[in-house]
Amino acid sequence: MDEEQLLRQVARGDRAAFEELYRRTAPWLAARLRRRCADPDLVAEVMQDTYLAVWRAAGSFAGAAGEGSGAGWLWSIAGRRLIDGFRRRARQQAVPVAPPPPHAPAAEDEALDGVLGDEMSTALRDLAPELRAVLQAMVLDGFTVRETSILLGVPEGTVKTRARRARLVLREALS
Repeated sequence: MDEEQLLRQVARGDRAAFEELYRRTAPWLAARLRRRCADPDLVAEVMQDTYLAVWRAAGSFAGAAGEGSGAGWLWSIAGRRLIDGFRRRARQQAVPVAPPPPHAPAAEDEALDGVLGDEMSTALRDLAPELRAVLQAMVLDGFTVRETSILLGVPEGTVKTRARRARLVLREALS
């Protein structure tokens, strides 16, 4: 069974399907969250909230037209929960939460390298880290300008400026 089929089973209240879905998806989801948040407590909180939401709302995935991928649906829930967690923390603290510095290439980066081609992969790798973070959040993760602003801990205007600069730099590198 794939994740979409497991989600349909979870929608019917199948605990074994939920456990299998968790076993398959929790490792990559946690790794993806850790790349965007250095606080292990917040990551654990987001994971718990995400899978609780999945258990409660699996029917909304199973009944959706076009449905999409189960992994994409899980990530959209987790990404929104992470943004909510950043908002809560920002209200509790005066200091904005910044993402961790980049580490070894993520699996998603390696996968993109194989899909995009050498020229585009090189251009993306050569982008300044702050420009690449904006593109990753907005293009790859599908966050809005506002959500990207919260995720990266920068004003919305800065997100817009960085997105524009990143597009210009990529255009120049690829021309």
